[in-house]
Amino acid sequence: EKFGCLPGRLLCVLVLCLGFASPPCKARIYTNHWAVRIAGGPEVVDRIAEKYGYRNMGQIGDLKDHYHFFHSRTIKRSTLSSRGRHSFISMEPKVEWIQQQVVKRRIKRDYKPNNIFFNDAKWSSMWYIHCNDDVHNCQSDMNIMGAWKRGYTGKDVVVTILDDGIERNHPDLLQNYDSHASFDVNGNDMDPMPRYDASNENKHGTRCAGEVAAAANNSHCIVGIAYNARIGGVRMLDGDVTDMVEAKSLSLHPQHIDIYSASWGPDDDGKTVDGPASLARQAFENGIRMGRKGRGSIFVWASGNGGRSRDHCSCDGYTNSIYTISISSTAESGRKPWYLEECSSTLTTTYSSGENYDRKIITTDLRHRCTDSHTGTSASAPMAAAIIALALEANPLLTWRDVQHIIVKTSRAGHLNAPDWKTNAAGYNVSHLYGFGLMDAEAMVKEAERWKQVPAQHVCVESADRQIRTIRPEHVVRSVYKATGCTDNSNHHVIYLEHVVVRITITHPRRGDLSINLTSPSGTKSQLLANRLFDHSMEGFKNWEFMTTHCWGEKAAGDWILEIHDSPSQLRSQKVPGKLKEWSLVLYGTSVHPYSSLRSDKPRSTDLMAPTDEEFTEEYNGPCDSECNENGCEGPGPHHCINCLHYFLKFKNNTRMCVSECPSGFFRDDRKRCKKCSSLCETCVGSRSDQCTTCRAGFHLNEGSNTCVANCADSFYLDHGTVRWRQCPENCKKCTASNICTECKPGMSLQGNKCQMTCDPGTYYNGHRRTCEHCHRACATCAGTGIEACTKCAEGYMLEEWRCVSTCSAGYYLSEQTSDNGQVLRCDHSCYECSGPGERNCSTCISGYNLEAGACVVSTICKDGEYMNLHGKCHLCDITCQQCLGPERDDCTSCPFTRFFDDGRCDIRCQRGRYVMGRQCHLCHHTCHECDDEGPDNCTSCDKDKFGVDRYLFQGQCRDACPEGFFHSWRRQCEPCPGNCTICTAANHCLHCGPGHKLKDDRCVPLECGAGERRWKSTDPNSKHTHARCELIAVILSLSLSLSLCLSVCLSIRLGSDCYRSCPDRTYDVKDSMVCAKCEDSRCVNCDQHQCYWCEDGFYVSDGECVDHCKEGFFVDEESQDCEPCHRACRTCGGPKFDDCDSCEDGFTLQDGECLQDRVKSAPCPDTHFKNSMLILPQYLTSRLQLTCYKISFGLSFLICKIMKVPDKV
Repeated sequence: EKFGCLPGRLLCVLVLCLGFASPPCKARIYTNHWAVRIAGGPEVVDRIAEKYGYRNMGQIGDLKDHYHFFHSRTIKRSTLSSRGRHSFISMEPKVEWIQQQVVKRRIKRDYKPNNIFFNDAKWSSMWYIHCNDDVHNCQSDMNIMGAWKRGYTGKDVVVTILDDGIERNHPDLLQNYDSHASFDVNGNDMDPMPRYDASNENKHGTRCAGEVAAAANNSHCIVGIAYNARIGGVRMLDGDVTDMVEAKSLSLHPQHIDIYSASWGPDDDGKTVDGPASLARQAFENGIRMGRKGRGSIFVWASGNGGRSRDHCSCDGYTNSIYTISISSTAESGRKPWYLEECSSTLTTTYSSGENYDRKIITTDLRHRCTDSHTGTSASAPMAAAIIALALEANPLLTWRDVQHIIVKTSRAGHLNAPDWKTNAAGYNVSHLYGFGLMDAEAMVKEAERWKQVPAQHVCVESADRQIRTIRPEHVVRSVYKATGCTDNSNHHVIYLEHVVVRITITHPRRGDLSINLTSPSGTKSQLLANRLFDHSMEGFKNWEFMTTHCWGEKAAGDWILEIHDSPSQLRSQKVPGKLKEWSLVLYGTSVHPYSSLRSDKPRSTDLMAPTDEEFTEEYNGPCDSECNENGCEGPGPHHCINCLHYFLKFKNNTRMCVSECPSGFFRDDRKRCKKCSSLCETCVGSRSDQCTTCRAGFHLNEGSNTCVANCADSFYLDHGTVRWRQCPENCKKCTASNICTECKPGMSLQGNKCQMTCDPGTYYNGHRRTCEHCHRACATCAGTGIEACTKCAEGYMLEEWRCVSTCSAGYYLSEQTSDNGQVLRCDHSCYECSGPGERNCSTCISGYNLEAGACVVSTICKDGEYMNLHGKCHLCDITCQQCLGPERDDCTSCPFTRFFDDGRCDIRCQRGRYVMGRQCHLCHHTCHECDDEGPDNCTSCDKDKFGVDRYLFQGQCRDACPEGFFHSWRRQCEPCPGNCTICTAANHCLHCGPGHKLKDDRCVPLECGAGERRWKSTDPNSKHTHARCELIAVILSLSLSLSLCLSVCLSIRLGSDCYRSCPDRTYDVKDSMVCAKCEDSRCVNCDQHQCYWCEDGFYVSDGECVDHCKEGFFVDEESQDCEPCHRACRTCGGPKFDDCDSCEDGFTLQDGECLQDRVKSAPCPDTHFKNSMLILPQYLTSRLQLTCYKISFGLSFLICKIMKVPDKV
């Protein structure tokens, strides 16, 4: 009997055992690769692949007629098989079989490690990336190779190094160099090349850049941690560093650059307290708020090298900022380096140098070399920037706060030696030496892959204590503040902490004697400041912000304890005590748990199976879906929530489902409802067609009208950056960019890239007066008023130094004579006047020289390098002159062999805009910025010319417009468009193709028509090109066209016999059928197969249908044209509020728009009972619950209520 078992019980136990024994069901992972079998040869295969948007990757091994197809516009990895227009490839007659490929798990059956090897010279010595020798004690690495094995190498991520420049042509940096992420702030140009000197002082930036993105497998030097990332450099430390210099550097191209790495800061001398000034602070804030398309720029900062000076990085306002990721260093052994500073703002750690016997960081160096001696936290910051680049490749949508959260979650203490490791109340190990520990690249990319964006940041400022407190020597000032986390303000409410800032004002006779600690309500102590031996300042701290990350994840509310200790040193001269004048807490964090699985104290598992209707006969007490708010739920699914945490989709049967974000094609209104966009909108702010914000594939947003169109009028151009149709500049009929017109409106002519009023010869266009005005009489043509604006001289005038003159000035001669006019050139510098070039054609000489056989020779007794003054004595010329008239640098008359004569000066090189001829500098042609000879065909670089016209270099000329087939580059050059492209805006953005080619993904590809298409040609009488395109036959076939034929030839959606790019109004796209069906309700303008979303004028949406008036209990929302519910007290109403009622339910009376409960006599309550008309319950409870209350008196009165569920109706 003891071991007996009833059959039923045995069956129950068996079922439970089987349930536990079964492995969990794993979902299939579908890729964007297909295997397909097609007979007919490669040409047929390529044509079919292109028709449906695939790319033919070639035959599968040696399997005949089996091919590998790839589709770039489908999800790379998905748990659902791919659906869409491309899936209609299976209906092609020649496609015998097609299969979307599924990821299969396969395990290697050996124990060999999966090593990665590169041919770069120093790869084997890069111990901080791979730890594979037995000579050194390899304990732990940063799992960089683990991230590489998952396919992440920094591709498409842009990092820039803010430093002393980078050697962009270094063999290890050239491949990944990004000029758009680079700038020379010191020299105010685009080239960040460092300044070279004998000491190689400016090597710092180049070394940092190599750590990040040195190219792999080029047999040179090293491999960067993010070796496929784009790398730029900002040269800003090789000169005076001002607030403006820092702000320019920190705000360079924030929509292009993802990560800014800085390995510099104020002096690490143990006595400086300094941080960003107003412009740099604004640059930080703008970058965080608007950089990376609103996701926030990533600023990575080295924590400082002041360890030997007993410095503390909390006195550095850059590394102490919430906007920067402060990076510490550890030696290979895990021991503290001698230079390391300790502080509570440090977030994480990477490797660097340690003692002399420890290995250092290997990286790129100046003059195309390598170094194995890169040291300090300077080496750690770019290493961290590179690891963050790997995470951003894994998930480009990470915000600046997401990155910090991931670092906190994945960094590990490992083998790092520190005496102060502690675990905070959120379970994180943290140290003042190393922050949250050593970075783990593989863990970061894995976390990034599945990361869900953290909730919005809240900022709570708690003014703790304004009472002045005396800080006495050898005493501790202790101030306790009970924080609430701003519970009274939902926009500032902080429950879970991220950064904590203490803003403090202290006066003190010797600042370095102070130490400051902060203890959180959970008991975590942060050292905000330690004693600094060399800080003798009497300035104290004025509103200085100390920051700690040690409370990350803890609760904000409770007692915060600030402790200030004064340890007087023998160096203190004054005996005046210090004073704590005021301090406040700034709490940064979130009002809900940052990680979605924990955003409610009530478990909200979504892993349960959906229950049947029978399971709801009893009250539901299980977990809610994560999208339900604190009001709970009636079941486990998102459609069982009583109220939604974020937004909801409403369906025709009046049910709704809670969602975290409105899906594509919907917008959220002010009542948290997801409503349908117009049919062409991908995203929108309202239901109308002119309220789109982005468009569906094949359509672009029209600037101004906010409508989605496939093609726009001539006066618009497609901005590839924002994917919008934008208005061309004024007077442009056609254009390719905001500043490049290609065709003008009537009455205007193309002047370079701009359209101006057409002016007659001898006149110019005055842009201010908007009229044509006469040139100076010396000009045949001109660009403006005055003799200096001539571009060609009138008859009888000659061009002299860009001016038109009637006779040569002194020092000039007529070089050539034509039928029109001549060109005037400068005489040799030894002549006052001359008849031709060279020193033997002088006709008169300057003072102190005699004319002998056409040459001017010195007539004084002074030697070369001397001049005679008014008193007849010889004095030395300036050191740059060979002969001179006076002592100044611009008094030269001839120059030594190593210098060139330029307007009285002897320079090593000619100024920009001049060229050398006969050891003398002459002006370039006025169109050239730089040149190597006279004339307009010898330009070497271009810019704006003297008349303000933009010029671009093309075949030695600085042109105002590039010829066809070339585009205007930021380098001020005409650069070639890609192959077969006649008009383009960049090397990868074609706008128009040559004959026999068509535009596809901004590229020109050969024109090959598929099945059901025909080649169509037309010659534009206004163009020199013959245009060709493929046109769908289905559009012109008769109405008897069968469905199967249309589907086989029409790549767009079909309605009747016509094919559309998108279904028109009053129809909807039948899922997976490529057919437009008419809305069920003829009055509906926008619908799907289930319900209507927008009705024609005079009708309103009610429960998914169009009605001419709303039913009782609903009103018309004028904005949405929907029937919305009245307040529950109203029978009819004109709005949603309690005082918008027009009539009331029974038992209520209308008064000033409000329904008030009637006061009617009722039967008295029995003994021990009483009636309470003030007891109000939510509507969803009153329909399901029965309330009975009892009043009992024992000296005091008590109210006891019994709530019972109303039995379900049968």
